[in-house]
Amino acid sequence: MNPLTTSAFDLPARLAAKADPALIAADEQHFTAIAESLEQSIAELSDRLDTLRKAPGGVGREAMDRDTEIHRLTGRLRALRRFGLDLFVGHIVSAEDPEPVYIGRLGLTDSDGRRLLLDWRSPAAEPFFAATHANPMGLASRRRYRWTRGRISDYWDEVFTADGLEGRAALDDQSAFIASLGTSRSARMRDVLATIQADQDAIVRAGSRGALVVDGGPGTGKTVVALHRAAYLLYADPRLGHRHRGGGVLFVGPHQPYLAYVADVLPSLGEEGVQTCTLRDLVAEGAGAAIETAPEVARLKASAAMVGAIEKAVRFYEEPPSEGMTVSTDWSDIWLSPDDWAEAFEAAEPGIPHNEARDLVWEALVTILLDKHGDDDGDISRTVFRRSLLHDEELVTTLDRAWPLLEAADLVGDLWTVPAYLRMCAPWLGPDEVRKLRRTDAQAWTVSDLPLLDAARQRLGDPGDVRRRRRQEAALAAERARMADVIEHIVQADDDGEGAVTMLRGADLQSTLIDETAQPAAAPDRLAGPFGHIVVDEAQELTDAEWQMLLLRCPSRSFTIVGDRAQARHGFAESWRERLERIGLDRVETASLSVNYRTPEEVMAQAEPVIRAALPDANVPTSIRSSGVPVRHGSVAELESILDDWHAEHAEGVACVIGAPGFRATCRVRSLTPELSKGLEFDLVVLIDPQTFGEGIEGAVDRYVAMTRATRQLVILSSSAGRTP
Repeated sequence: MNPLTTSAFDLPARLAAKADPALIAADEQHFTAIAESLEQSIAELSDRLDTLRKAPGGVGREAMDRDTEIHRLTGRLRALRRFGLDLFVGHIVSAEDPEPVYIGRLGLTDSDGRRLLLDWRSPAAEPFFAATHANPMGLASRRRYRWTRGRISDYWDEVFTADGLEGRAALDDQSAFIASLGTSRSARMRDVLATIQADQDAIVRAGSRGALVVDGGPGTGKTVVALHRAAYLLYADPRLGHRHRGGGVLFVGPHQPYLAYVADVLPSLGEEGVQTCTLRDLVAEGAGAAIETAPEVARLKASAAMVGAIEKAVRFYEEPPSEGMTVSTDWSDIWLSPDDWAEAFEAAEPGIPHNEARDLVWEALVTILLDKHGDDDGDISRTVFRRSLLHDEELVTTLDRAWPLLEAADLVGDLWTVPAYLRMCAPWLGPDEVRKLRRTDAQAWTVSDLPLLDAARQRLGDPGDVRRRRRQEAALAAERARMADVIEHIVQADDDGEGAVTMLRGADLQSTLIDETAQPAAAPDRLAGPFGHIVVDEAQELTDAEWQMLLLRCPSRSFTIVGDRAQARHGFAESWRERLERIGLDRVETASLSVNYRTPEEVMAQAEPVIRAALPDANVPTSIRSSGVPVRHGSVAELESILDDWHAEHAEGVACVIGAPGFRATCRVRSLTPELSKGLEFDLVVLIDPQTFGEGIEGAVDRYVAMTRATRQLVILSSSAGRTP
């Protein structure tokens, strides 16, 4: 479709009344202006990108600024090309000004400086989302669009004043939001920008100081609110911008199927700068880590105190030698006392990773020994003296033993294989607990080990980085020496030894002749942080130890915490505030969502007793719609026929079979465990033998979560027909 020559509206025959030119003429005119501006903006952005990419890269800050600008322009161009006219979300009309104001996923201005689209995150766009009949925020009317394949297939108007109609609005029996709930799901979550509700928008736009808990049961929109909030905060909070040191937003989800499901939402909101991951992704060993099979071992490793034991484990390798020694140099023998060793070790200031601090200790030793040598005339350079010390094998070996380069995996592995070491680092553990934590394979990693591995890696630093930096420094030193020889040769070849050529001896000029950026460098760890804000979904599942992984990456303690205590597989007896204050968050606010927009009444009527049997005080949300389809019970033998009937009746949508490990998934029918279904939603959900999902709280939560994934129909099948969960 060419938006310059063809109507943007493609309304079905049943909506002929909405196609009245009087109702859509202003939109059509504005769409034409938008299309022209989009075409011009895309051409200008493409030209600017080509120019930037062809320009010299520069060095240092100049190169970084160039790369940042290329990244920004590329993201903007990708967004404009991705959406075209469906950048529109809707428009608002003020009670004081009849001219519509159009709201978009991005802001857009034409060549004359006229504002064509307001970015949805701007303060001026807030009434589009937050206005209610109780508080219209100065609006006369609001229109929301539904886009299908790049054209408007429906729109909904709301009026807030007595004269809000006046030939400009078409009223519906259904609101845009309620109408959207009944649409078919797909393999990817869609944003709900056009239909976000006032209570949800208030959470999206809340400030980022401290921790905000978004508490709500299944179907209340927690996840989509969290995603919209991540995009909003990057736009609205200058502390979180990518150019700000320690800025950026990290979004942490429960598992990879979840991250794949929500992958399209943030780009559709005009934001591609949010890092997304699971807790496993924060640690190199996470991909292959198994689930801890012994509950008592998992409990012991889940405490913040156990993560804190890593500090004592590292300190064990930072004790200065208690005996002095004689150090041999090319000029004299020098006594190095225990007090000298202690002074050198104090050079490693708190906060510097252990492996990096070793070089500081070494440089402090060089200073101490050089001072003791007493070279008053300054005949010996520090570089030459340092090189001489490296030839003293006893000195180097002693330092290596007292302050060795350490690997995180070795440090944590020793805790589980050397009982005396574990008792020293975690003295609160009893003998029986130490015995339970012991294992023969030091590096048979489990998920419960990941917080300790992460803490160890953060505290130690990567020894590989230290070695690479040393190689780089050596290569640069060699390059400087080579350049100095070349310059000296040129100067000596100069007949009069004067003039501009002698300027080559200047250190500043020599340094410009060496490209330090050409030396190889390790790729940065994009998940290492620090981040300005972290969003955590399904946060009720995190242990105290796992929270430490996130606190390490967010010094500002700015969090959005999304979860439901009733969906905690291992129980959640405390309040959110009690849990979060215990793990180290001292500014905690809570916002509750209590309306279930996703799950039909028919499903919730059977899901609620399942969770209340285990958790009587569960925060079960109230469904606001009915699908008209009762929950079906039957035999496992009916599975294939049920899916065949569903395919025949529904050309679109996705289904999921939960609890059938042998079932082969297709492009439209997923196969998941109850745990991996968390956070997802499907038109049809089929549970297989839910009574086998487990006992106690864990089993009840798994059944409750699995049942509430359905947006239209739930089917419960049992190997013994007639059994219910």
